[in-house]
Amino acid sequence: QVQLVESGGGLVQAGGSLRLACAASARTLSDYAMGWFRQVPGKEREFVAAISRAGTKTYHTPSVKGRFTISRDNAENTVYLQMSSLKPEDTAVYSCAARHTVTGVYYTTEDAYVYWGQGTQVTVSS
Repeated sequence: QVQLVESGGGLVQAGGSLRLACAASARTLSDYAMGWFRQVPGKEREFVAAISRAGTKTYHTPSVKGRFTISRDNAENTVYLQMSSLKPEDTAVYSCAARHTVTGVYYTTEDAYVYWGQGTQVTVSS
């Protein structure tokens, strides 16, 4: 069982930046591929970014590529999402997710992940 706790959300003006953190209770976070998703009320959860267990491979959905960066610090059992040039349409609840894997791949679909955090609200004002 892995527990994930997100932090770092808040209210920011358009063009601003935030860094989200996802703290994991896993004994060895390096055994898990990680991802970030976001959801707006009334809409389906949307994939944002993913990272392989060693952090050597990452993928960002096109709408955030160049503005958001996923990274991880396995020694600190934490995954990050650095968000810059934020837009009002980035407003959502952001959640991190984990999947145990023995491979060096990342996962971009919701059903690939087993463990989820509660989420942190990000609100971007215009």
